[in-house]
Amino acid sequence: MNSPLSAIVVMGVAGCGKSCIGAAIAARSGGRLIEGDAFHSAENIRKMSAGIPLDDSDRAGWLVRLGQELQATTKAGERPILTCSALKRRYRDSLRDAMPGLVFVFLELSPAEAEKRVLARPGHFMPASLIDSQFAALEPPHGEPLTIALDATQPIEALAEAVDSWLKGRGEPGLAQTA
Repeated sequence: MNSPLSAIVVMGVAGCGKSCIGAAIAARSGGRLIEGDAFHSAENIRKMSAGIPLDDSDRAGWLVRLGQELQATTKAGERPILTCSALKRRYRDSLRDAMPGLVFVFLELSPAEAEKRVLARPGHFMPASLIDSQFAALEPPHGEPLTIALDATQPIEALAEAVDSWLKGRGEPGLAQTA
C-alpha cells in the first residue's frame, strides 16, 4: 500500500466542472469542500471580471492561501476536497509543498465545451473571454504523481465513481471510507 493521500484537488480550466465534481467527491467521502475561487483577492476577481487574465504574480498569494486552508482543514481532522484551476505545474507543486500527498483530479474538456459551459453559468466572475487564456496557460498534469485525468463531459456520478475506483486501485480505502 502506498502512503495515504492527504487531500484531493479537483483541477482544470474554467467550466470543466470542478465545483460539481468536488461536491460529489466531498459528499461521497465526508470530506470538506473548499472552493478555491472563494480565496481569490478582490483585485484578482476585479481583473477576471474585466476579462484580464491572471498572471503568476496574481496567483502567488492565492496559492499560499489555498495551501494554508488545506493545512488548517487537515489539522481540524477533516479531509479537504479543493477546487482549484491549478493550471501550471508550478502551481500544483506549490500546493504539494504545502500539503504533501495531494491527489489531483484533472477534468479534461475541449475549449468549445468549456466556453459553452461558462456561458451557461450566470453570476460567476469568470467570463468566457478568458477561456482561451486558460488553455494557453494549461500545463496538463499527465505523468505527474498521484494524478488522474478524466473526461469532464462524463456524468458527475460516473466521474466520482472513477475517482473512487482509482483510489481503491492504489490501495486507498476509496471515497466512502476516507472521512
